[in-house]
Amino acid sequence: MSIEKRLEEMYKDHEVKPYISPERDLAAWLLEAKPVPKRNMIRLEEGLLAGDIILLWRVNFGTFTTTTPYSKYFEYIYGINGPAHMEKLLADGYVYLESAFDSLDHITSTAKKNILKAEGVTGLSKMKAADLDTALKDHLTEEKLAPYFAVRGYALTEKGRAALDNHPEVIDKHPKKKM
Repeated sequence: MSIEKRLEEMYKDHEVKPYISPERDLAAWLLEAKPVPKRNMIRLEEGLLAGDIILLWRVNFGTFTTTTPYSKYFEYIYGINGPAHMEKLLADGYVYLESAFDSLDHITSTAKKNILKAEGVTGLSKMKAADLDTALKDHLTEEKLAPYFAVRGYALTEKGRAALDNHPEVIDKHPKKKM
């Protein structure tokens, strides 16, 4: 049986067909294939998939940025293309991209000092992280700060928070790291 036929058979009962990256070595994967669970490919009330809820959950921690790598589990367990689904969550108003000022917690104090230094601000050696943030807000506008660094955080909108709150069962089934 061809690879395409095997995939078609594997996912014939799924409401939504899982995403499979063009880079995936299908022959090797099919030897030990664990199909994306059917429950992860059923649209929820909002039209979202379980993988979208997991993306919202990750954004909720406040550490998911434009440079955060997408875990393989988005594709292999949730059947979604993480970056493409994040773009859709942005477009549909579940998530927004933070401003440069809102994203300051994603850059180092050294980077903040270098920005201030470039702007001619002095007395930086005595400043702590909070002082650096204040100095940046005092000396720069959003437009002036934005070009200095590219990383931006993602944050939930009210719509995104509501979708996340509506589906605790998805989060409950997701494996958690032991802290």
